[in-house]
Amino acid sequence: MKNFILPVAMFIFWLPVLHAQPAPPSAEDVLKDAIAKAASDHKNVFIIFHASWCGWCHKMDTAMNDRSVKKYFDDNYVIRHLTVYESKGKENLENPGALDLLIKYKGDEQGIPYWLIFDKNGKLLADSKIRSADQSLEAGDNSGCPANKEEVDNFIKVLKRTSSLTEDELAIIYSRFRENEN
Repeated sequence: MKNFILPVAMFIFWLPVLHAQPAPPSAEDVLKDAIAKAASDHKNVFIIFHASWCGWCHKMDTAMNDRSVKKYFDDNYVIRHLTVYESKGKENLENPGALDLLIKYKGDEQGIPYWLIFDKNGKLLADSKIRSADQSLEAGDNSGCPANKEEVDNFIKVLKRTSSLTEDELAIIYSRFRENEN
């Protein structure tokens, strides 16, 4: 009986360890890896802050991965996600340091998704805030997952500035993201 109880007890003790998910990588590691890949691939980095419960975050991913536009994003950006603001009990899904990065780039009071675009050297090129020409970097409202005309117009302006997308490709992206309003 002893020979049976000891292995069963050990199995029960180690079961949670065997099924434990590895901790997500730190925001710093995700960004460093993305910048290195962007440098080697001659692209920019597109970071999206999101959470598993966020419907608009899922819409953003769905739109960017739509067959009609996915290639355009993949050809121009190294796209990475950082998880923040997870619901109670799912905090283990958050990337360590992601909230600090969100705060650093003035997105912590903007809601999610919130996105940033960096060049291959790690210099911030754009964020998801809509702002007029005379507003500071701190000002502006988050376009999140662009859907309405103002949000998508801003998104296209940012993509035009941070990619080599053609006018025809930008028009297709514009149409796809306007579908998010429905």
